[in-house]
Amino acid sequence: MNAALPRRSFVKTAAAAGSLAALGDWGFLRTLPRVSAAETTLDPRFVQFRPEIEPLVRLLEDTPRERLLEEVAARIKRGTTYREVLAALQLAGVRNIQPRPVGFKFHAVLVVNSAHLASQHSPESDRWLPIFWALDQFKVSQARDVREGDWTLGAVDESAVPPAGKAREALVAALERWDVPATDGATAGFVRSAQPQEVLNLMCRYGARDFRDIGHKAIYVANSWRTLEAIGWQHAEPVLRSLTYALLYHEAGNPAQRDGEADRPGRRNLELVKKIRAGWPAGTADPDATTALLHTLREGSWENASDRVVELLNRGVAPASLFDAIFAAAGELLMRRPGIATLHAVTTTNALHYAFQHAADDETRRFLLLQNAAFIPLFRATAGLRPAAERSGLIDELEPAPPERPGAAAIEEIFAEISRDKLMAARKTLRWLGDGGSVQTFIDAAQRMIYLKGTDSHDYKFSSAALEDYRHLSPAWRDRFLAASVFWLKGSAAPDSPLVARTRAAV
Repeated sequence: MNAALPRRSFVKTAAAAGSLAALGDWGFLRTLPRVSAAETTLDPRFVQFRPEIEPLVRLLEDTPRERLLEEVAARIKRGTTYREVLAALQLAGVRNIQPRPVGFKFHAVLVVNSAHLASQHSPESDRWLPIFWALDQFKVSQARDVREGDWTLGAVDESAVPPAGKAREALVAALERWDVPATDGATAGFVRSAQPQEVLNLMCRYGARDFRDIGHKAIYVANSWRTLEAIGWQHAEPVLRSLTYALLYHEAGNPAQRDGEADRPGRRNLELVKKIRAGWPAGTADPDATTALLHTLREGSWENASDRVVELLNRGVAPASLFDAIFAAAGELLMRRPGIATLHAVTTTNALHYAFQHAADDETRRFLLLQNAAFIPLFRATAGLRPAAERSGLIDELEPAPPERPGAAAIEEIFAEISRDKLMAARKTLRWLGDGGSVQTFIDAAQRMIYLKGTDSHDYKFSSAALEDYRHLSPAWRDRFLAASVFWLKGSAAPDSPLVARTRAAV
């Protein structure tokens, strides 16, 4: 996989673009610039996409940041579809942005599915806002990638692609060895020959096997898969090649040849899955088991967390009761110390739960549940939080507080409170929901704040994850989890994003 192919000079010019605040006013709906014959010649060293999408990807790559939204809007008015824009956005990111480490500038790719989910749940008037925000984010990351070495996804070495009947075996062997060149060719062979479900099963397992990049590997698995569901499996090969390259990211020293701390939970849990009883998915809901696991996640080690999950499953507890504890523990970490590490406890849990729901392999599903439980104490340690024995800031002890304003006005009060006092906003949210407030009204307001005021990929990733996961918890925990989400949601006093006016004017 090529790591430093040269890119066209216009991108280097774009790299000098300033922040959003520095963008000036441009005339909207410009006609597309003339394209020379030389510019249309494709470099055979680059991965090439399907001919129906390649020109639109090139438009995203080649158009300067300050003109991109208007150029895309002009294409939309001439008939380019939402799905085509989404596909081009995903593929442009995959080709142009180094997926190592799996975060930082690569959030431009990780956030595509989050923007898509936000768009799906938007009123018609706002539907393009998340996508156009993601288009602008791509240009920011593309410029950063140029500054940091100008990485580009290269073409497949066809001589390294194994025969169809041997592709899966070759890919597993390469992933186990952490062998980048062999993994790239085997990924291409596997995607070309396997059914999508078989590919998902394998990616879910390897996306969860280590704790490097604070959960971003699992997030990339889930988000890339969900984006492919929207844009079509015909685009899978370059996306999956980027994904497996990302999954092999590690610090110095091949993990296959040492006992790395990030690998220990996965190695231990691969053995623990064998101790889980047959028929484990058909357990019984047990609120006491949820409380017991939540206590372990607060105060125990990752080994304690995995052991407790095995114990409860073998006792006949339903997996949903265990996920209640995992979701609640992730939300509680965010309450106790809002920050990047605790935010990713929520978004990683969202990704691992999605993988758990959609993987078909029984052992992989057991492994995902054990890993998700083990990761919560690791997130706690990463955030510098000590075990919560002092009983402060606990999600199940959050006390509701009544909003001062009645009815629909209470929502305005809550989102104003988020900008002043997040704990009070959480307490008011809990009371409002408990008094019969409309969950959908809260979610609509939260999403609209993100569209209008979101400035960071984490705003979109978090809101899409938390607002989706609310519905996965049992009624006893849903309101508390949603109340905890205000510790990262946007308040109404935050400044509006400059992109909002630009997008509306363009579209």
